[in-house]
Amino acid sequence: MATSLKGSMMGVAAQARRGSGSSSRCASISRNCAVKVMATSKFEAENPFVPELRATAAYIAQRGKGILASDESNATTGKRLESVGVDNTEDNRRAWRELLYTAPGLGQYISGAIMFDETLYQKSAGGQQFVDILKEQGIVPGIKVDTGLQVLPGTDEETATQGLDNLGVRCKKYYKQGARFAKWRAVLRIAGPGQGPSTTAIMENAHGLARYAQIAQENGLVPIVEPEVTLGLGDYNIEETAFWSERVYSHVFRALNEYNVVLDGILLKPNMCLPGLDAPTASPAEVAKYTTRTMLRSVPAAVPGIHFLSGGMSEEESTLNLQALQEACPNAPWSLTFSYGRALQATTLKTWAGKQENWDAAQQILLALAKANSEAQRGVYKGPHPVPGGGRILQVLRTGGAGK
Repeated sequence: MATSLKGSMMGVAAQARRGSGSSSRCASISRNCAVKVMATSKFEAENPFVPELRATAAYIAQRGKGILASDESNATTGKRLESVGVDNTEDNRRAWRELLYTAPGLGQYISGAIMFDETLYQKSAGGQQFVDILKEQGIVPGIKVDTGLQVLPGTDEETATQGLDNLGVRCKKYYKQGARFAKWRAVLRIAGPGQGPSTTAIMENAHGLARYAQIAQENGLVPIVEPEVTLGLGDYNIEETAFWSERVYSHVFRALNEYNVVLDGILLKPNMCLPGLDAPTASPAEVAKYTTRTMLRSVPAAVPGIHFLSGGMSEEESTLNLQALQEACPNAPWSLTFSYGRALQATTLKTWAGKQENWDAAQQILLALAKANSEAQRGVYKGPHPVPGGGRILQVLRTGGAGK
């Protein structure tokens, strides 16, 4: 099954190259040029993983599929388990992830799953490695590689992401275990109207993301680059979020270019553009208008997929906004898709509540949520939503390290 997954990945990559409108336009332009100039960085030219990186990125970014973000730390997972009356033990964390990964048919809607370090090495109750269970579903295993947030000195509690130390060694181990992509989250915040991220925070986090991405590609892992302009308190409007998001992403891609990161071998995981939690909620059409404008202004077409985080949105809002993105930009040069954690897991966890008799029902709600977002990615979602309603959630940022 693992071999068929690799074959599928290569096939999707080849299809993307053949079917790309931008590629055909470039070919047309090159025929009219008297001189062709080809430039490849030494990093790309000497990296034997580049074909695999491109194939993996194209596979994960394929239409109608997204990423299941299940990389919460042991501490965060424990808090969520405890919210439904389940103790934070290794076996309970393992059982929770097993419920997610073994949902029958999940691979119809999910192409990648981000895992935490502990989870990557765990097995099901029947003794099968989680990475093999995912591969049999056609889902590429991925791994969170950053080690958490630290406060940047001299700032107003802004943060930088840790984890570059020994990252290459860890990536080698993760690749050997079966991971084929990685994730690193940088968090930038808008404190209120006119109070966006400082230049210090933007530059520090752009550097961290670029260096991480280079190390990941050097060791065969497709890097998910996650510069999150996080949803926070305040009455700032959606235009302000769009402005700061565009600034952050532009700096990030400048840094990626400085480090010769192969852009068609990465995936981007940004926020959608939303107003502050104290401002009126924006409609899906408005969210899509500002989000797609921001992406078109700052994200190169070479990137195969933009996998939006749910970032405090309700389960239904995450789906509706994803659908609106397709309507606002039907000919986007990248796949506009999802990498959802809470929006796929929250009701699934409440349904399970640690009880074996609820196992099937919990898997069914997970599949229903994944299917709704798959349809939204293809622009064909009609409803009704499996989990209607709900409000936005303020995400509490934890600092101080990995939180194991």
